[in-house]
Parts: sequence; structure tokens; C-alpha cells
Amino acid sequence: MKYYWILGIMSLLLLVPAQGQAQDKLNLSAQMPIIAWYGIRANEATVERFKELKEAGFTINFSEYSTMEEVETALDAANKVGIQLIIACPELRKEPEKTVRRFMKHPAVAGYFLRDEPVVADFAALAAWAKRIQAVDNSKFCYLNLFPTGGEEHLKFLGVQNYREYVSRFNKEVPLPFLSFDHYPVLGDNVLKAEWYENLEEFSGEAAKVGKDFWAFALATKHGPYPIPTQASLRLQLYSDLVYGAQGLQYFTYWTPAGDSFYDYQHGPIGLDGKRTEIYDLVKEMNAEIKSIAGIFLGAKILSVRHTGSVIPRGTKRLTNLPEKVKVLDTHGYGAIVSLIENGDKKYLTIVNRSLKDTMELTFYADPSVKRVLKDGSLVQADTYTATLMISPGDILIYLLEK
Repeated sequence: MKYYWILGIMSLLLLVPAQGQAQDKLNLSAQMPIIAWYGIRANEATVERFKELKEAGFTINFSEYSTMEEVETALDAANKVGIQLIIACPELRKEPEKTVRRFMKHPAVAGYFLRDEPVVADFAALAAWAKRIQAVDNSKFCYLNLFPTGGEEHLKFLGVQNYREYVSRFNKEVPLPFLSFDHYPVLGDNVLKAEWYENLEEFSGEAAKVGKDFWAFALATKHGPYPIPTQASLRLQLYSDLVYGAQGLQYFTYWTPAGDSFYDYQHGPIGLDGKRTEIYDLVKEMNAEIKSIAGIFLGAKILSVRHTGSVIPRGTKRLTNLPEKVKVLDTHGYGAIVSLIENGDKKYLTIVNRSLKDTMELTFYADPSVKRVLKDGSLVQADTYTATLMISPGDILIYLLEK
């Protein structure tokens, strides 16, 4: 009897944190919009398939369907598991008022798709189309996605002198509730495009200037010059999007597109045969990771974004001044994004390893009041950890500076 009494006392003691190690916990779990491009196809639009999409962490499905009947079937199936759709079908273009009236009261409708990657010459027609839709239903969003940045020939094709003009003119001429752009920065052999962070700087800057949210992408499917995604490449793309202020995340693609010999799509989360690939599990893990800390980023104000490293990306600014309460932040020549974020009465410092290949060495000293935010929302005194930490490729560290 004495033996069992001692075991009981020991079990209770194990539940009590040691002195000085007590952990607070912030409720940072939140559902950010996460969109599956080339989502569930018309011939696969079943409750089971939408449940599979939801289990991977997606909230919105985007697929172009051939008829309104296909749209309705997909909406009904998606609604049963709590997924919404950005709807697209030929009738939305030909008879927008009639099509919107048919679907506007369906609870699974998130918004209406206009088109992908327009040039300036398309803006007037797109604005007229959006206004016709909004005149019938202004409770949901009209949506399209803009081109990324590019060289001189690309800008000439877009019809502008520079990329900021492209975004600015679109916002003025096609007044949608938020802005979206795609840029797939990872090339073969895990090389980052030189212009990617410049594109994030310009796009997020234009969105902030007009007070609008923006959505950004991660590449989830191998095609053309783009390799099979890795945990590091997904983390780097998505965490970079978030620390620059993205309020919606999009994956290109969910279902692997078939029949394109030029791009030769492979290894999407759902493969050409309709079965899961290893990328499905990577995306599922990534979305769960993001959901657990999304409360830091949703509705946040980005106070500054700076870069460290022996060389910083084109179009970005080097970290020269440390935030208040931070005494040392040294990445020893490795490249990092250092973003200061304000959300409500809290201020966060985020540090993203900008490499796809190398583990980054970080030396960090701060005021005793500074806490590290773990990915489950737990708060731990920053000085509980050794002063020099290693950050995996593409990964993020988060500190709470004020509470």
C-alpha cells in the first residue's frame, strides 16, 4: 500500500513544472484562408474528396468547372465538410448576374473568379465584369491573381514602366477587396530567384499603401524549371509570405494538372492518378504548423522587414538597428528575414532562415522580459535557451517582445 501511495505522489509532482520553468500559453491557433489551386475536379467532387482536402488544412477550393451544374454539385459536397469554393464557370463570364443569383445564397460560396494574370489592357473589361457581379452580390469577393515581377520585356508585355505601376494601376482600375500575386522562387537544385524578395517588397508595399490585404503563393507541384517541393522550400515560401504580411496563402497546385506536355506537371499533393503523393503529407504538416501560430499574423501590422547576411537580396533593406529589448541578434553571415510585427497589444519579432540548404546559426540576447513563442503557442523565457541556436532551412523563430 505504501508503494502505491509513493507512486501517486510522484505522478502528481511530474505534473507540476519545476521552479522557474512554468510556461504560459497564448491561444494563437486561427484559421487563415488557405486556397487549393487546381483543387478538386468536377468528376471527383465528392464529400470524401473534400474531406481529404480539409484534412490537409485547406479552407477554400478553386477549380474551374464546365457548367453551373458541376459548380452546384461541388458546392453541395464541399458544404458538408465546411469547405468553401471560389467559383468559376463559363456562365459566370457570359451571364454574370444570372449565375451569381443562382449561387449567392449558397453557404459554400467564398467568392467569384475573374481570371488569372491580366495585363493592363485587360483592366477595364475586368472592372466592368466585377461591377456587374458586385451589383448583385457585394457580400463576397471577386478574385483574380496578378503576375509577378520580371525583366524589361515582361514589363513591356504588362504595359507598364515598372512593377509598382502595374499593381497600383490594377488597384485603381479594378477595385477588389484584396490583392493577390504569384511568384514561384525556387528553381532546380534549390536555387532562389534573385528577384523574389524584391517582388515581396514591392507587392506588400503597394498593398500597405492602399490599406488592403494581400494573398501570396507557395509552389506545391513540380513543373517546368521548378523542382519537387521539400519541407524547407514550403517553409521558406510560406513563412516569407507571412512575415511580409500575407493574409491568405495559396498553393499551386493541389491536384496535379494533366495533359500539359510543355510544363510536365508532376508530384502535386494529389497525383496524376488521383492518389496522394508524399507532397500531400508535407502540405498537411505545413498547414497544421501555420494554423497553430496564425493568430500572430492574421490582422497584424508589419512594422518593419529587414534582412541579414553577407549579401542581402535585391531590393531589400539590411538590418541595422535592433528592436527595443533585443541586445544581440547575429546570424554570423547567414541570411535571415527579421520582421517586427504588431498585433493588438503584442509585439513579435520573427526570424526566418532564408536558406533552402543551410542550417543557420543565430546568437540572440535580449531583455529578461522577452519570451520565445513555440509553435504550439507556449511562452518560454528567451534566456531559458542557450544564446546560440540553430535554425533549420526555411524555418522560423518567434519572440514576444511586449505583453
